[in-house]
Amino acid sequence: MRLSKSGLAIELSKLKVFETPKVRLEQYPTDSEIAGEVLWLAYMRNDIEGKAIADLGCGTGILGLGTMILGAKKTYFIDEDKDALDLAKINHRKVSDDCDIKGKAEFIKDDIKTFKHKVDTVIENPPFGIKQKHADKAFLKKAFSISKVIYTIHKIESAKFIEKLSEDNKFKVTDILEFDFPLKNTLEHHKRRIHRIKVGCWRIEKN
Repeated sequence: MRLSKSGLAIELSKLKVFETPKVRLEQYPTDSEIAGEVLWLAYMRNDIEGKAIADLGCGTGILGLGTMILGAKKTYFIDEDKDALDLAKINHRKVSDDCDIKGKAEFIKDDIKTFKHKVDTVIENPPFGIKQKHADKAFLKKAFSISKVIYTIHKIESAKFIEKLSEDNKFKVTDILEFDFPLKNTLEHHKRRIHRIKVGCWRIEKN
C-alpha cells in the first residue's frame, strides 16, 4: 500500500486544474476528495494495482494519475482536447517527481469512440449532459466494450438510465458512492462561487 486515502487526496489536490475551461466540453475539475474516495474504493476492490486502466475523457488526468499512484501497470489518458491533454502531461510529470510511480502512461488525443484497447478497469468522469443531453451515454457504451469493470461519475438522477443501460449491455451495478459535487465558478454561466450538485459514482461489473 503506497498511501492512505487521505494521503492520496492530498497528492491529487496538488495537481493543476483548468484555467480557461471549455463550456462545450463541460470541463469542470474533479474534486480531489471525491477522486480519492472513488479511487480508494477501486483500490480496495483490487481493480487498480497491477491493472491496465483507461481514463476516458481524462481532462487534467486526476483519476488516471490516481490509479498510477496506487500501482496501476499502465494507464491510458484519452481526451479530444489538446489543451486538456497537455495539462494532464504536466500533472503526470509532477506526480512522477513526487511519488514512486512504476507504471506506464500513454496519452491519446482523440475522440473516446475511437479507443480500442482492452483494459482491466475504466475510471471516468464524463460530461454530465448539461450542454448535450446524455453526452455520458457514449462514454458508458465505450467502457462496456473495452472493460469488465467500470467506475463512472454522473448526476444522481441518472441512476435509472445507468442501471437500464448496464443491464442492456449485460453489466450490473455493484456499488454506488454519493457525493455533493462542487462545481466551482469556472464556467461563464455559473453565478455562485461554488454550486453543489448531487452526483454518484457507480461501480459496474460484467455479468
